Amino acid sequence: MNCSKKPKDKRIVVLGSTGSVGRQTLDVAARTGAEVIALSASSNIGLLEDQIRQFHPHLCAVRDSEAAKQLRIAVSDTDTVVIDGENAASEVASLPEADIVFNSTSGFAGLFPTLAAIAAGHDVALANKETLVAAGEIVMNSARERRVRILPVDSEHCAVFQCLQTRAAEERELRSVILTASGGPFRGYTREMLSRVTREQALRHPTWKMGPKITVDCATLMNKGLEVIEAARLYDLDADRVRVVVHPESIIHSMVEYTDNAVLAQLAVPDMRSCISYALHYPHRGDAVIERLDLTSVGSLSFFKPDTETFSLLALAYDALRVGGTMPAILNAATECAVGHFLRGEVGSFTDIFDLVGETVAEFSSSPNPSIDDIISADLEARRAVERRLSL
Repeated sequence: MNCSKKPKDKRIVVLGSTGSVGRQTLDVAARTGAEVIALSASSNIGLLEDQIRQFHPHLCAVRDSEAAKQLRIAVSDTDTVVIDGENAASEVASLPEADIVFNSTSGFAGLFPTLAAIAAGHDVALANKETLVAAGEIVMNSARERRVRILPVDSEHCAVFQCLQTRAAEERELRSVILTASGGPFRGYTREMLSRVTREQALRHPTWKMGPKITVDCATLMNKGLEVIEAARLYDLDADRVRVVVHPESIIHSMVEYTDNAVLAQLAVPDMRSCISYALHYPHRGDAVIERLDLTSVGSLSFFKPDTETFSLLALAYDALRVGGTMPAILNAATECAVGHFLRGEVGSFTDIFDLVGETVAEFSSSPNPSIDDIISADLEARRAVERRLSL
C-alpha cells in the first residue's frame, strides 16, 4: 500500500461487503472518498445491488452461483463485472490495482483471500479473525516475506496496534497485551442458567452491533478466546503474555503492559468505523467518523476477571494456543459448525455449543508445523466430528 496516498486517492477492495463490518467499511469509504474497486459477498443480492449502484466497483465476487446469475441480470445496466465461485473472493483480493484489501469475510473461508491478497503484495485490513486463528503463523510469515502489512480491524487488536506505535524499538520492553471483553449478555450466569438461554437472547449483545455468529461467540466468550490466539499471532506472543479482562462498558478497547509496569490503553465509543478509518489512513489519522468520547457521561469504568469455569471455551482457546499446530484450526472449525447449528435451531440448548466444541477438540491431536493442506484437512475433519456427534 502506498502510505503517502490520502484515502480519497486509495483504491480499496471490500470482502464481505454485505456483513456488519463490510457495511461500515463502505460507510467510511463514502465519507473519505476512497475508491471501491471491488466487492465480494456470499449471497445477499439485494444489498449487493445497492452497493454496486452506489460505489460503481469494477468487479464483484459472489460465492453462490445462482445468486450471481440474479445479480448479473439486476446490474446489467452497469459496468460492474460479476464473477462467482469459491475462488471468486481470492480473485478480487488479487486485483493488481488495489492499494489495500479490507477482509471482513465471515469464518474460515476468509483465510484464502487473505493469502491471495498477500501474494499479490497488498496490505490487508483484517477483520476476519479466523485467518490468524487457523493459519496465523503461515499468514504472518507470508506477510513478512512479501513485506506487506496486516492491519488489524478488530477493535481489540486495533487498540493494541495503536498503543504499540508509541513503544520503543526494543521488543523486550513489552510485557503483555490485555484484551478487554464486554462479558457478553450473560456475565454472572451459572451453567444451569446458560442452559436456558434462547437464540434471541444470545443475539442481544449489550454494547456492539455485529453479525449473528460473532455475537453468539461473544455470548460464550469464545470470541475472546479466538482473539487471544489472533493477538498471539499478530504480535508474536506466547499464551501467558495475552491476558483478558472483562470490561462491561466497552470503552477501553485494549491495553498494553510494559516491563516497567506502565499500561497504555486506547479508549473510544464502541464503533468499528474508528478501526476501519485507522486502517484506511494508516500511518496517519483521519477526521472523526465516530462520536466523541465523553468520559464524564460514562461515569465509571469497571473490570473483572473472566469466569473461565462457566465460560469454558475461553480456557479451551488458551489450551489450543499452547498446543499449537493444527489445534487452533480444529477449535475454530468446531466452533463455526456448532454455532451454525445453534443459530439454525438444530441443537438442544445454548450449552450444547460448549459441549460440542469441547468434546470435538478432545477427540483430536495436533499436527505440528502444518501446511495449508494440513490446516484445510484439520478444519474438514473437525466439522465432520461435530456432525457425527449431532447425528447420534
